[in-house]
Amino acid sequence: MTDLIQLTIYGIVLGSIFALGAVGLSLIYAILRFPHFAHGDFMTLGAYLSLGIVTTFGVPPIIALPFGAAGAVLFAIAIDQTIYRRLRKTQPVILLISSVGTALILRALLQMVFGSETQVYQSGIQMPYRFGDFRIKPAHFMIVGVAAALVLALHLFLQKTRVGKAMRAMSDNRDLAQVTGISVDRIVVWTWGIGIALAATAGVLLGMDTRLHPTMGWNILLPVFAAAILGGIGSPYGAIAGGLVIGIVQEWSTTFISPAYKPAVAFAIMVLMLLVRPTGLFAGRKV
Repeated sequence: MTDLIQLTIYGIVLGSIFALGAVGLSLIYAILRFPHFAHGDFMTLGAYLSLGIVTTFGVPPIIALPFGAAGAVLFAIAIDQTIYRRLRKTQPVILLISSVGTALILRALLQMVFGSETQVYQSGIQMPYRFGDFRIKPAHFMIVGVAAALVLALHLFLQKTRVGKAMRAMSDNRDLAQVTGISVDRIVVWTWGIGIALAATAGVLLGMDTRLHPTMGWNILLPVFAAAILGGIGSPYGAIAGGLVIGIVQEWSTTFISPAYKPAVAFAIMVLMLLVRPTGLFAGRKV
């Protein structure tokens, strides 16, 4: 039982990272109507931009996080205005393929600038806190706390602000929202801003928990997609639940299989959900 509770704690930490990535993915899908396959690489971009600030100014990664996220958001908006915007009226599969190309280009650029070797924000051993038989690293408190604060902020933003309500209207019916005077271009920029900021934050938190590598975002893209599909892609609230479920189940699975096969667990859950309930657990609960 002690091991199971310890794995659950690790699962909540990992699931919090998945949830942030999945929420951004769901927002983009709900409003822009295409699966953004470059999402994982924007996580990596945010993590590496923050690493540049950490190594240059010697600040903690949590201080560098807003600047790394802002850089990733500006890059995403530039990509949208130069590439995605021109393809927005084509078939979604064209946008999907263009996002794959964007991911490959982004990963190559990161390898050229930062190198292909593994890097860390802070070297040395991080001693965990002990609570009886359980161990929790200081970074884990930070990861769960930041994720919870951002999810709460996103909820308030979507429910209480005019931009948030306009995003929900765009998600429900884009044409009707446009007729009522909502600026589609403005909401698209907001969507990229929020979605990529959450993705970049997930990348920084993942780097704080593990290490940084140019493929780190690509490697967790499958669990992030699985979380979004499990919750019902297009539903940010479902993505939060999906992220936590995927994270916990992945950690539980290590009692039976090698940790190297954890991504296969996310894949199995995603396939099972697509077969049994393709609309996800929170179908109909859109932005």
